Amino acid sequence: MPLLILITLLWAASFSLIGEYLAGQVDGYWVVFIRMVLALLTILPLFKWRKLQTYSAKTLTQLAVIGAVQIGFMYLFLYHAFLYLSVAEVLLFTIFTPLYITLIDEIIIGRRRLPVVWWLAAAISVAGAAVIRYQGLSADFVIGFALIQAANICFAAGQVAYKRLELGSTQHQVQQFAAFFVGASIVSGLGVLLFGNHQMMPNTSWQWGILLWLGIVASGLGYLGWNLASKWVNTGQLAAMNNALIPAGILVNVLFWQQDTDWLRWLLGASLIVVAVVLASRQQIKP
Repeated sequence: MPLLILITLLWAASFSLIGEYLAGQVDGYWVVFIRMVLALLTILPLFKWRKLQTYSAKTLTQLAVIGAVQIGFMYLFLYHAFLYLSVAEVLLFTIFTPLYITLIDEIIIGRRRLPVVWWLAAAISVAGAAVIRYQGLSADFVIGFALIQAANICFAAGQVAYKRLELGSTQHQVQQFAAFFVGASIVSGLGVLLFGNHQMMPNTSWQWGILLWLGIVASGLGYLGWNLASKWVNTGQLAAMNNALIPAGILVNVLFWQQDTDWLRWLLGASLIVVAVVLASRQQIKP
């Protein structure tokens, strides 16, 4: 759980950097592709080439597919949704991920009869995020809503698939994790070819510096840490923590960028998410 909290804070700071320095200035599809390539280059040195013959080709392929789905296709759906939704609506519609994690783990992956308390934790986490993020909706949001739910499902499915994939020790997971970013890089590269705006490439040292941070730290180390930690917690904890980014991101924006917020809603929503995590943690069975 401490690692999930650390990564949440890391991603909260990263979202602020994107919003302040990249959004509207650098094409989103190029941002994702550059991040994935940098993440791959960061993790690739950990891959033990001398052990290549001992690695399972099936496992490496599964890792690549998980990476393609969890962050490759997720980002494609997410950025496409901006054509139909405001930023506030995008943030609002991402809150359902905890429910998808619980649902996929129980029904699609095959884990039957998850504790009711985990479902309750996921629902409370969604409610907490809704308290913080709810705003009025535009008249035409159906397509955007569907795209965001597709992104949520991809991110949830990737997390659950990684959690349930037999990969051995933490050391073995780290040594093979480059395959995850191979899949993500392929899909994000496809996104650039299909939808990328080549007139909005990063062109300042500051933008490239932020992309280096996002690629090496937020993506490379961040997704590695998050997926490793997903195996150390139960499904309810993982589901609830998916919405912890919302209050953390708002807090970073207030502290560093002096943005206004409704503190009553923030405190209530954040408290509900904390309650969800604590509630899920009380179910002491195998993750």
